[in-house]
Amino acid sequence: MTEANTTATLNATELTEEQEKLAQALYQAYLNHKPLDMAEWVGKVSDDESGYRVQQRLMELKDQPVGGYKVSLTSQETQDMFKANEPLYGAQVQSHFVPSPATLSLSAEMMDPLAEVELVFKAKEDLSVNDSVEDLRQKTTVAAGVEVPDARFADWFPSLDKYLVMSDAAVGGFVVYGPEQDSSSLPMKDFKEVKAQLFHDNEMVAEGVSSEVLGNPFESLHWLVAKLHEQGKTLKAGQRVSSGTFLLPPHLTKGEWVAKFSHNFNPVVVKVVD
Repeated sequence: MTEANTTATLNATELTEEQEKLAQALYQAYLNHKPLDMAEWVGKVSDDESGYRVQQRLMELKDQPVGGYKVSLTSQETQDMFKANEPLYGAQVQSHFVPSPATLSLSAEMMDPLAEVELVFKAKEDLSVNDSVEDLRQKTTVAAGVEVPDARFADWFPSLDKYLVMSDAAVGGFVVYGPEQDSSSLPMKDFKEVKAQLFHDNEMVAEGVSSEVLGNPFESLHWLVAKLHEQGKTLKAGQRVSSGTFLLPPHLTKGEWVAKFSHNFNPVVVKVVD
């Protein structure tokens, strides 16, 4: 693991017996792609801190380098759906950040995935809680991306309990990212004006704009850096952040998915096979 497994404020050893069982069950579902029944686990985690502790334990069990994070619930619509008043994050293993074009297998790699359109940042140096959003623009690269959320629970979207979302590493699946450029190559105002269209087999299925992400995706990154700091963690150089979806995600199905962006971002291509 690249992150310390024990921090001053987030210690997985403080889990209850039932929460440890949840972490173990999530890990087994991650390995064998057999979904859990959410009704069996609702109520085992009842607050944000415990949700993040279960997630921490799940990442310990995965025992893989942390490639970065995804930020979820970055629009009022999605916060309302999950009865939340702020975003939440999930740590993501390094091997699940993949460059475009990518090929993903429904049967071998996923369970019940969605397709989200996002901007993906990469830290050029360690990021600090003292960094302003302008500092973050100078310290990162940016790429267009398609995030593929995927839960370890059956029939999870949009009814999965928020604390189970947190426990399941924010229902992390894959993040497919395009060519990266210095974030400083675009003025800050442009980051809230990026438009995207999502196509499945050449048919447009959704469209959205980056202002859906807390007004500006850099606000999402700023929130994440502060939240990690609260838990004794730092967003490290080389780690990526999938900053939040422009649109309400459709289910990811077999075929070719293409996300097209304004502001000269390259399209992101995901081919989905059985």
